[in-house]
Amino acid sequence: MAKLSQEELLAQFENLTLIELSEFVKAFEEKFDVTAAAAVAAAPAGPVAAAEAAEEQDEFDVILTGAGEKKIQVIKVVRELTSLGLKEAKDLVDGAPKPVLEKVAKEAAEKAAESLKGAGASVEVK
Repeated sequence: MAKLSQEELLAQFENLTLIELSEFVKAFEEKFDVTAAAAVAAAPAGPVAAAEAAEEQDEFDVILTGAGEKKIQVIKVVRELTSLGLKEAKDLVDGAPKPVLEKVAKEAAEKAAESLKGAGASVEVK
């Protein structure tokens, strides 16, 4: 049997349906006595898989949903968090809901959210 390159194997897998691919993974696991847990997580199917993916999330977005009554204080905090200029920070606050920080660590997202809430803003962390 000729040895297939990685690209040739991927081309073959592209032509399979999800059911055929699932059956292949099961057969592969049985043949080589391994588990393909990462492959299962790559194709979430339903609310349970979505909840598991949320638990593993390591990047978060801090979204400003409203400026509140202390808009100037919120603009100052946005400037501190993002290094934006005054006009850009004001435009971001005026255009809420908008992301302030994207793809940051959980600790940084929580700290930024607390700072914004302390200034009177409405914040959402996703």
